Amino acid sequence: MSRVALSMPELRSAARAVDTVGRPDTPELVDRFGRVARDLRVSITEKCSLRCTYCMPAEGLPAIPRPELLTPAEIARLVGIGARDLGVAEVRFTGGEPLTRGDLVEIVGRTREAAPGIPIAMTTNAVGLDRRAAALRAAGLGRVNVSLDTLDRERFHALTRRDRLPAVLAGIDAAIAAGIGPVKVNAVLMRETLPDAADLLAFAVARGLQLRFIEQMPLDADEAWRRDEMVTAAELLEVLGSRYRLTPIGRHDPSAPAEEWRVDEGESTVGIIASVTRDFCASCDRTRITAEGWVRSCLFGGDEVDLRQLLRSDADDAAIGDAWRAAMWGKRAGHGIDRDDFIRPARSMGAIGG
Repeated sequence: MSRVALSMPELRSAARAVDTVGRPDTPELVDRFGRVARDLRVSITEKCSLRCTYCMPAEGLPAIPRPELLTPAEIARLVGIGARDLGVAEVRFTGGEPLTRGDLVEIVGRTREAAPGIPIAMTTNAVGLDRRAAALRAAGLGRVNVSLDTLDRERFHALTRRDRLPAVLAGIDAAIAAGIGPVKVNAVLMRETLPDAADLLAFAVARGLQLRFIEQMPLDADEAWRRDEMVTAAELLEVLGSRYRLTPIGRHDPSAPAEEWRVDEGESTVGIIASVTRDFCASCDRTRITAEGWVRSCLFGGDEVDLRQLLRSDADDAAIGDAWRAAMWGKRAGHGIDRDDFIRPARSMGAIGG
């Protein structure tokens, strides 16, 4: 029997209960290890049009009642507070799949009004993006990261449990046509799709896409992930190196998750996010808000702090900012996947947002 990750995390705490002893007097989202969070990820739904095996169970995730989701106005207010008062420099909307929200264009537009100076991006599977790319671009969406693990239609179908590869490719083309860019492609490293990696890179180079491979993390709802079975960055480099000449160029930003390689001495690059074998926790600069409006300081953390309650109880921006700062002060040092006492988060990637 498959285990289904429920929508509740291990521990949720009232904002004022978080210990902030020793926190420096700074408006930024600093933690106990000196890291400052400037990259905001906002999950806006748990729903998805695909059922990727490394993310969701076949039946999907338990539905979050609509009244418990943040509204477009609430999302925009939080992003505005983050940008104006807390040092947030960019925002990315995630899910589930953001395109399943009918009010996505409104969310982007309100966010642009509330935080006019910061880049707005979205992580998506691109199913349906062909119909909405132009409107999203006009509303203020600047970049998209498209999840695409293989160009083999049968393997795509098996991995996502949906035969929607043509729709994904149409969405990529529409994003390019709408002027959304750069368009990045994120591919999770899986044993069954590793033979397709070189073809995916050729596809990205030909279309001017930025391809990044990601080591699979233990965030699958079915809890099938095993450390000794995962495809590592080193193994991927060996596969790609048999077809391409890759020149390491490192990270353009110490907080960037992807290490990059130049492809065949040309202009194109390929990135690898080695979240497990070469973790970047020490320089992590992310802060997350779940679809229900709780701050999650770490993708693998179990503690969440409620901002929705503050939003809906007429708290002012200063109180919301203080609660957010307190939540991030308690951020853990790292995910600890290689430790013997590692505990998976209770919620899968689909419920948390990438």
